[in-house]
Amino acid sequence: MLDDVWILNAQVPGYQELQQICIQKGIIREILPNTIRLQKNLPVLNVSGDWISLGGIDLQINGALGLAFPDLSDENCDKLEAIGQFLWNQGVDGFLPTIVTTSVENIQRSLSVLSNFPSSQILGVHLEGPFLNPEKRGAHPAEHLLPLTIEHVKRTLGDYASVVKVITLAPELDPTGNAIAYLRSLGIIVSLGHSQATAAQAQQAFSQGASMVTHAFNAMPSLHHREPGLLGAAIVHPDVYCGLIADGQHVSPIMLDLVLKASQYDRGIFLVSDALSPLGLPDGRYPWDTRQIEVQHGTARLLDGTLAGTTLPLLVGAQNLVKWGICDVGHAIALATTAPRRAIAQSEDYLNQPAHLLQWRLHLATGALTWERL
Repeated sequence: MLDDVWILNAQVPGYQELQQICIQKGIIREILPNTIRLQKNLPVLNVSGDWISLGGIDLQINGALGLAFPDLSDENCDKLEAIGQFLWNQGVDGFLPTIVTTSVENIQRSLSVLSNFPSSQILGVHLEGPFLNPEKRGAHPAEHLLPLTIEHVKRTLGDYASVVKVITLAPELDPTGNAIAYLRSLGIIVSLGHSQATAAQAQQAFSQGASMVTHAFNAMPSLHHREPGLLGAAIVHPDVYCGLIADGQHVSPIMLDLVLKASQYDRGIFLVSDALSPLGLPDGRYPWDTRQIEVQHGTARLLDGTLAGTTLPLLVGAQNLVKWGICDVGHAIALATTAPRRAIAQSEDYLNQPAHLLQWRLHLATGALTWERL
């Protein structure tokens, strides 16, 4: 982390033209146009037009370095520190360990471990299930899916509701909306996913307090001109945020381009990795709950071919969006850094934040976008 320095000639997502960034005692104190004369006597770092950003925030990551978060226990929790360091090295400042559908006992054991693990990187937990539509469960095991009732929600959360930041559910499983209202009363962000919800059902859920969509396009009906479905309702809603996996496998780049243009780039979309436990390990075959997954070129599938996730880190998505010509550099960076902060109501303002900064460079000869920590 930088200590006392003026960063000159920086492009910053959300700011126009070149900026200068004042960092004092490791905190971002000022961001001013480059044309304003420096007022403080500090060392100078000239980044010559490169982009400077906050680190990434990953709101959906299922594990890393061989450990799946649903398998957390007192015996293996020491791996969390290594995972945190690995993600830091991948440009990720904070993340939501994601617990996919499993038994209630496994969920509560993992929540217990995470609730007792001190880490500024862990911003809470994302429960992806078990309240999912069986018809859109994807790789989630059917035997552990539960009806969406307040009774089952209470049983699943146990004593650990305070550690849960986001929960993914299928709103059509509870036409009353009571479960969403209950979860919101606990301060838990409700994300819709693994769902067959119609546009009307999604709109009802949004009116009840749901504010997010889990891995847009995946495990939900496709956009249709007569029934726009969950995703269509989300895209046009001004207060709903959609997670996107930009690995080139989960969603076609053409559809990524379409949804980003529809959202006008500046609100409502954020990138996630949806990375599985082999993140950081080579391609190959790995255990996954009671089954196995095959990882090839960063894509993980069950042995029957069902898409299970990816093993690519978050910032690869931003790099891909630039490589595919979908986003300019500033927008791509924001989708992995400030946008997920906004989605969980965390400050996206650079000022007064720790100077955990990334320096991004677009190589004009190759079109490649690279980054490094400052």
